[in-house]
Amino acid sequence: MRKLAIVLVTLLVGALILGAAACGGAAKGTAEWHYNQGNELSDQGRYNEAIGEYTKAVELDPDLVLAYNNRGIVYADLGEYEQAIADYTKAIELDPNLAMAYNNRGIAYGALGEYQKAIADYNKAIELDPNDANAYYNRGVAYANLGEYEQAIADCNKVIDLAPNLAPPYLVRGLLHAELGEKAEAIADLEKAITITDDPQLIEMATEQIEELRD
Repeated sequence: MRKLAIVLVTLLVGALILGAAACGGAAKGTAEWHYNQGNELSDQGRYNEAIGEYTKAVELDPDLVLAYNNRGIVYADLGEYEQAIADYTKAIELDPNLAMAYNNRGIAYGALGEYQKAIADYNKAIELDPNDANAYYNRGVAYANLGEYEQAIADCNKVIDLAPNLAPPYLVRGLLHAELGEKAEAIADLEKAITITDDPQLIEMATEQIEELRD
């Protein structure tokens, strides 16, 4: 399912950056200060420098859970998924209830094609935060990549219930309906995605699929 894989790649960053959080007002040179520096550098796309700051933060405070989580985010942005997984795992060890770390680790596993492990992490994220639309969305994409389209559609339905103004779940659900030969449902979802997004890549993908379905 080539188009669906493209959607996943397009949306990875949007899901990952949910892990970023600030420890404002920290004194210079403290773990929290280095953590904040890492966040700022990450926002600027200066990933290697950000990793250095997060590393200093955890050297000063080995229990600073979000520094591990956010360093994992940067490693994932660099395509270094094994290192990202190691950092997310450390974050989970420190805080087993940190839903975002499970979601982020699931994304990293998915990027490596380890979809069953990804689904297990998304399941845990959803258990901890039943209203986490990102986790449902990402689990749906993982199911789709395993060819489990009905379960993927069910997850897209849940995302739409939680966040009806997001275009990606309509696009993915439309692609899934297309794979199942359900043309009317597919076109309706793809047209809906186009009406609620200004993302040119999403619009192009949906438009191309509609044209194919109408040929």
